[in-house]
Order: sequence, then structure tokens, then C-alpha cells
Amino acid sequence: MTGIGTASVIDVHAHVRLNSTTGAAGRHGPEFGEDADGTPWYRVGNYKLVGVRHKASPFTDPDLRLQRMDRDGTDFQVLSPSPLTYFHHIETAEAVAFCRKHNDACAELVRRYPDRLGGLASLPMQDAGAAVEELHRAVGELGLWGAATGTEFNEPLHSPALDPLYEAFVTLDVPLFFHPAPSGIDGPPGDPNLKRFDLDVVIGFAAQESIAVATLIFGGVLDRHPELDIWISHGGGGLPMLAGRLAQAARKRPWAGEGIRKDGAFEEAVTRLWYDAHVTDPSALGLLRQWVGNDRIVYGTNFAGWDQPEDGAHGEIDPAWADNARLLLRQG
Repeated sequence: MTGIGTASVIDVHAHVRLNSTTGAAGRHGPEFGEDADGTPWYRVGNYKLVGVRHKASPFTDPDLRLQRMDRDGTDFQVLSPSPLTYFHHIETAEAVAFCRKHNDACAELVRRYPDRLGGLASLPMQDAGAAVEELHRAVGELGLWGAATGTEFNEPLHSPALDPLYEAFVTLDVPLFFHPAPSGIDGPPGDPNLKRFDLDVVIGFAAQESIAVATLIFGGVLDRHPELDIWISHGGGGLPMLAGRLAQAARKRPWAGEGIRKDGAFEEAVTRLWYDAHVTDPSALGLLRQWVGNDRIVYGTNFAGWDQPEDGAHGEIDPAWADNARLLLRQG
């Protein structure tokens, strides 16, 4: 193994929880432990995840991670912060402290295993200026390859307040990974209907991803920053099913700008984003390919998560996805 440059299977959707960040967000945690009966738990703010083991798991133990990667046939992983620890809604100072601790620890980890692991930074998105500063530090000083954030914070994704951050990604020539977090972990509670049957992650994530795609395109982010590379988790959520409806809205609704009203403009815009192949069903992957083309798809698994596929990308791992990942991550 000689690193990402020759890797055949590159997983770009692989979260990490770093033991050294325990308590790094002050009263918000994170922390983990076990109940008296041995049931493990993990706490972030007022949110407590029960029954999922973090200690001595592939999420937290690098040796177990590498063993699982070998078992799965994964040559290389790009580590991103856990969605439970984005901390986009807490006090800025505590968010900055957590992100710095996380990014230091992530950089140290990938330096130990450069042939198997790369890393993405965590950013304090409640303060765009602080996020710009931490992105420069994480990339310029620590050597991380970009950043991963949630899709919901105090500014919508098309807000002009975020333009300096988007421009920083362009200046540094690194990509941005958008992945949702369950609503209510450290911010607004969200739709109460999503609190049933784990729908906050089963349906809520897909909704957030679809909204992110629509907002980036309709809000003009890609037009203002034509060299910005963004990839969206889970194939863009509901995008494969909703793209036709979104394109119709772009042509027909009164808020649509002249540029997006043109025939084919929305369809072209969706191909400027990148999407991971973690879509669960082969028919969804086929529909995603129809809309965005195979050269905008990268491999992702939600490594060691509840929905990690047991058979590659739900039946296939396209060899082209590794080249796509190298291009996206500037590692070709």
C-alpha cells in the first residue's frame, strides 16, 4: 500500500470520533460511558445516544478501524468529524475550542497512517470569520485536505455572510463536504414527526441534503464561486427523485432568476456538485448517475455505521470512483 495515489477503493464518507476530544466542548461534552448493566452511551449536549459502543470500536480505535477496512477491502479512508459533534449551535468560544482540539487530533492520526488515512477539518460554523480562520489553520498548518460541516446553522447556505468562507476554500484549493446532523442535538429541535422510528436520520438527512442542493443552486452559491467544489452525502438525499421537480421549479416559479430559468440550467448546475454513492439501493444509484454522470460520484460507506453496506456500494464499487476522489481531494 502506497497511499491514496494508487488506492483502488477510497471511502470518502467515514466519520471518526477521537478520544482526545472528550470534554473539549465544555459542558456540551462529548462524553461516553456505560450504565450499570453495561449498556454503552454517548452524550453530546442534551442528546444521549444509548446502545452504540464508542470505546474500543472502529470509530475510536485506529487499529480496529484498519482491521475493518482490510475486511471490507477499503484501501484508503478520508476521515470526517462525527455529525454528533459538529457543535454548530453552541457558544462560539466552545465551538472553536472543540474544533481546534478535533483538528489537531485528526491531523496527528492521519500522520501516523498516511498510507491509509486522510482527514477533513471540523469548523465552528456559527461564526463565519472563526470558520475561515480555523480552515486556514487546519489546511495550512495541519495538512488536512478540506473540511466537513453540517447543513444547518445560523446562516442559510446561500447567505452572503458565508461567501468569505466559500472563497477561502477556493483560495486554499480544498473541497467542502456537507453531511447533515440530527436536528436538536445542540440546536433547534426540528420537526417532531422526525422523532419517531429514527426518521431524523432515515428521512431527515435526505431532506437536509435535498435542501442543501437546492439552496446552493437556487441561491447562486455556485455562480458566485465557480471554482468551489462541494460534495453531498448520501447521493444528495432525495435529489435523484426530486431533480425533475426542482428543474421545473427553476423554470416556472416567480423567484427563479433569469440564469436558472434557461432550459437545462438546473440540470447543468447539479453536475457541478459531487455526491457519494451511499444511497442504499441500486435503482437510486442508477438514477443519480442519470442526473449527474458517473464522473461526479465518489465512493462512501458511512463506515461502521448502522447503514454501512455489506457488499460494497450496494452491489458495486466502480473503479472510476477512486480517480474521482483523487480529483476532488486534489490528491491525483
